[in-house]
Amino acid sequence: MVFTKRLREGVRRGEITCSVRIWKQPRVKVGGRYQMEEGEIEVDSIQPIGFPDITQQLARESGFLGLIDLLKVAKHGAGENIYLVRFHYLPPRTKLRRRPAK
Repeated sequence: MVFTKRLREGVRRGEITCSVRIWKQPRVKVGGRYQMEEGEIEVDSIQPIGFPDITQQLARESGFLGLIDLLKVAKHGAGENIYLVRFHYLPPRTKLRRRPAK
């Protein structure tokens, strides 16, 4: 999943844990991990919703100032189906250092 630059820090901090997407069909799957700069997003759930379900509160929860702000960004391509994707951020894994052989 790709996030607009202004939302990425909120995703990394765990403040943004959902996203409204307008697609032809789901582009992610539950349990799937998707690269986000130096970490990953893991999808917890995806559910179809309707326009009445997109509230000011949901827009703010998704990191937007309001409903219109969200709708300007949510549409990807020619899709007309609306999905609510819930996820969590996984920071990059640290590599274990090997001790030098004696």
